[in-house]
Amino acid sequence: MNAAAEKVFVLDTNVLLTDPQSLFTFGSDDVVIPISVIEELDGLKSDLSERGRNAREVSRLLDHLGARGGWLQGIPLIRPAHVASQVSSAVGRLFIHLGECKIPAGLASTVDHMILAVALHLQQQSADQQVILLSKDTNLRLKAQVFGVDAQDFQTTNIHLNHEAYTGVRDVEVPLPVWQSFEREGRAKLPAFTAYPWEFVRLRCAGDASAVALGWAQQGGAEHGEVHRLPSLPSEIWGVVARNVEQRCALCALMHDDIRLVTLTGMAGTGKTLLAMAAGLHKTTDEDAYHKLLVSRPIFPIGRDIGYLPGDMEQKLHPWMQPIFDSLDFLMSGGASAAKSRIFHSYQELLHQGMVAVEPLTYIRGRSLAHHYFVVDEAQNLTPHEIKSILTRVGEGTKIVLTGDPHQIDLPYIDSLSNGLVYAIEKFKDRSIAAHITLAKGERSELAKLSAQLL
Repeated sequence: MNAAAEKVFVLDTNVLLTDPQSLFTFGSDDVVIPISVIEELDGLKSDLSERGRNAREVSRLLDHLGARGGWLQGIPLIRPAHVASQVSSAVGRLFIHLGECKIPAGLASTVDHMILAVALHLQQQSADQQVILLSKDTNLRLKAQVFGVDAQDFQTTNIHLNHEAYTGVRDVEVPLPVWQSFEREGRAKLPAFTAYPWEFVRLRCAGDASAVALGWAQQGGAEHGEVHRLPSLPSEIWGVVARNVEQRCALCALMHDDIRLVTLTGMAGTGKTLLAMAAGLHKTTDEDAYHKLLVSRPIFPIGRDIGYLPGDMEQKLHPWMQPIFDSLDFLMSGGASAAKSRIFHSYQELLHQGMVAVEPLTYIRGRSLAHHYFVVDEAQNLTPHEIKSILTRVGEGTKIVLTGDPHQIDLPYIDSLSNGLVYAIEKFKDRSIAAHITLAKGERSELAKLSAQLL
């Protein structure tokens, strides 16, 4: 090991599968990859999923780095794209550990336990350095701690959620003159107030609990503390009417063309997907502001997978996309206003005319989506890298909406803190083209609301 390094990080395979660029996030500390991790990556290289893609990317990175020196002596961890601008002495070194290490007594001969054995061996050999095992596997971290090895979760992409997490809506109490100015002019400047662009503000008049008004900090006035009245909306949008404050705010963001990215989070039944699709249909068919409403979601089963599905691609995808078709069917029937007539009698008409498309995210890479109203449902099951791949597909004139519940994760190696949806919210909250709303109240049914709260 490099004696100048204070820490030595031993990486589990799942760290590299979560983020191939994690190799370059350790500053001047050393990084060790056990040879068993390389073997595990080799077994995943032909996988067609995101794990397989990341495994291949890690292999390419290691192959590129290997040209700089020997693995046993350590290779400077310089990002390939910035070799000329980095100084080797300012970065740590990467080692591949080849030696066979004794697996602790009582543990079977598995890849996880081989990685733990390497960490134990390095801890015994490096008395002056802190050895840390990094893993997304809770059980492996627990075993490491039992054997006296410092084990930590890989948290480079984690977003810290707490009671002060950004929800997109803020309560502000204002004195009577400010309240009167807002009611009279539709705008007011709040003293000592700085908001994020497009952040929604619930104004409460001091001394009058019943006096409440909604406004938002438009992109030009956010840093100056100016709050503007929300724009008027149609009485209903494809049969959908806002049933609470957060839904009203969400519809304003979904309908405003200057906001190119909208993120909606909330528990099941809060109306995230339905609001996004209703706004998308209105902007596409009624206002003709976009060429097409594109709705997509990641393909990932809840519980045990039922295996391969028969038929052509459309038939195979139908079960996965059924929640989207259910929402379209509800909106086409008039939503809450079942008697309202529509030009289109079924969503199949919109599909056949090319005004609405329902697609999986599997084939998004390489596309350029211009003038689309793009809704990505269940975005909490995407990694930060996948979210980046999707957002970089957005072309001129496209608006994208990400919806999901960060607490309903079905994908291994990500959680409520490290998923791509929460990552995007945190990174874009201070940008003038993005808005976020957390929907708090369930509106699907009383049973659905109680189930989300109690179970």
